[in-house]
Amino acid sequence: MSEPEEVLKGEQRDGSKKKKKKKKKEDKKGEKKEEEEEKREEEGQVQVEEEECESVLLHGIFKVGKKSHDVLLTRTRLTWTPIIPENPTSEVSLLQPGVVLLQDVFAVKVKRRRAAGQQSGGPVLGVALFCCRRRGQKLEEDTLHLHNASAEHTNIWYNTLKELLTGFSRRPRYLKVFINPSSHKKEAVHIYREHVAPLFKMADIRTDITVTDKKGHGLSVMKECKLDEFDGVVCVGGDGSVAELCHALVLRAQLDANSPAKLVKPVLPLGIIPAGSTDVVSCSVHGVRDPVTATLHIVLGHLQQVDMCSFSSLGQLVRFGFSAMFGFGGQCLARAEKKRWMPSSRRREYALVKTLARLRPEDCQLSFLPAKKSNYTLFRQRDQDQDQDPESDGEESWTTSQGLYLSISIMSIPCLSPHAPRGLAPNTSLANGSASLIAVGNACRSEFIKHLKRYSGSTGQFSFSFVETHAVSAVKIRPRSLIGWSEEESEEEGDSKTTPIIQSEGAAFPWNIDGELVEIANEVLIRVHPRLITLYGEEVDEAESAVSCSCI
Repeated sequence: MSEPEEVLKGEQRDGSKKKKKKKKKEDKKGEKKEEEEEKREEEGQVQVEEEECESVLLHGIFKVGKKSHDVLLTRTRLTWTPIIPENPTSEVSLLQPGVVLLQDVFAVKVKRRRAAGQQSGGPVLGVALFCCRRRGQKLEEDTLHLHNASAEHTNIWYNTLKELLTGFSRRPRYLKVFINPSSHKKEAVHIYREHVAPLFKMADIRTDITVTDKKGHGLSVMKECKLDEFDGVVCVGGDGSVAELCHALVLRAQLDANSPAKLVKPVLPLGIIPAGSTDVVSCSVHGVRDPVTATLHIVLGHLQQVDMCSFSSLGQLVRFGFSAMFGFGGQCLARAEKKRWMPSSRRREYALVKTLARLRPEDCQLSFLPAKKSNYTLFRQRDQDQDQDPESDGEESWTTSQGLYLSISIMSIPCLSPHAPRGLAPNTSLANGSASLIAVGNACRSEFIKHLKRYSGSTGQFSFSFVETHAVSAVKIRPRSLIGWSEEESEEEGDSKTTPIIQSEGAAFPWNIDGELVEIANEVLIRVHPRLITLYGEEVDEAESAVSCSCI
C-alpha cells in the first residue's frame, strides 16, 4: 500500500471518529433538551395547579366584627381585608388580611335570626365557619362570622364552601364509637357527651355507639361487626381500651384476609379520645391529654401511620400492641392490679413504692435482632403501602446475652405521657420501622431510682453504665427458670438483691403490655411490624408535662 493511500485512510478514520463524537455530543444535547423540556412541563403543570388552587372562586363583601371586609375565596383559603374609605390627605396604609386555610375548617353553617323557641326559618344573617386553631400541641375550636343580610349572596357562599369541604376525602362521615364507662374516674361518657359529640354533630359525622360493659367486649364486637360501612373507629377510654381495640382492628384484618402469611394492615383508622389515667398512646399522637384536640384530629382527618409489635409465645400469638415491660414494669402492674379498690393515682404510687422496696432482678436470656440502619430514612422518605417484613431478616445474626435484669422494655412508639414528656423511649418514633429496646441491668436501688426520676426531665435517663439501648426489629426474652436453675444460686435467701423474684419452675411471669397485665410462663418473641396501623393524629416530639408523683 502506497503512502498516499495510507494517509487517505488515516484521514477517513479521523473523520469518522470526529463524526461519532459529534453524534454523541448531539445526542447528549438532545437528551439534555428533552430533560429540560420535561422539567419545564412539570413546572408548568405545578404552576397551573397552583394557579387553579389560588384562582378566586368568590369575591364579596361581608361584615367581620363591626367593620366591612373584602372577602376572597380560593380552593385552599379564605382571606378578608378591611375596607377603608379613601382619604386624599392621609397616607395609604397597607393592612394585613386575615387568613384561614380550608384544611382547618371542619364545618360551615348559615346564620339566622330566630325568636325564642323557633326551631327553623328566620331571616339570614350570614355564614359561620367553624375552624381549628393551634396553640402549641392543643387544637382549639374557633368560629369566623361573615355577616351579610342577602339570602342569595349567603347561599352562594355557603354552597361553594360546603362543596370545597367535601373534597377532603380523608375526613370521616360515619364512625364506630366504643365508650368504656369504667375507665379512670368513670368520666368517659361525660367526656363524649360534653366535648366529642357536639363537634361530631357540627361536622355532620354520623356515629354508631357501643358502651362496653366488660373487658373484651370491644374485641368481641369488632370480630362480628360489619366494618365496610364505617370510615373509622373511635375509642373513648384509657390505655387498656385503646390496646384492646388496636389488637381487635389488626386481628380482624387478618381474619378477613384468611390469616395470611404476611400481616395485613387494617383499612380503618382508629381515633383515640383520652379518658384514662396516663393515656400513653393518645399523648404519643396528640401531645396532650385533651379530648377536644383528639376530636379535631379525627374531624379534620389527620392520619398517622404507626408501627406495632406482635407478642407470641411457643408459636402462638398472645396479642398485638405498642409496648411491653418485663421485670420492674410487669411487677408494678401486677401489684397494682391486686389493689383495684384504691383510687388510680394512689394505687399506682403504692405499687411503685412496694416494688422498689422489694426490688429484685430477673435472671433471663435476652436476644435481639438489630434494626437495619436504613430503616429510619426509608420509612421517613416513602409513604407507600408496602413495608419490610421483619421475619425476612433471617440472614442477620441475633445478639444474645444472659444475666440479671431489673427491667426490660420494648417500645415501638415513644410512649409520651405527662410524667415522661420526652417519652419512655425517646430514641424511637411512631413510624421508623423499629422498636427501642431498653435493658436495665442489675444495680443498687438508689441508682435505679435515679434512672427512673430522669424520665421526668429531658435527657440523662440512659447515661448509666447498667442501662443499654438498641434499635431492634425483633426481641426474644427467655426467663432463667426455663433454662435451668443451679443449686448454688437458689440457696440464697429472698432478701438478697441478686435473687430473682420468681424462682419456681414454669411459674407465670408478669408482663405489662400496653398497660394490661399479661402472665406468660415461657419464652416471648416480639416482632416489629412497620406502619401496621393508622391512628388519627400526628408525629409529636414532646408531650405537655405535668408534676409527677413525689413518692420517689
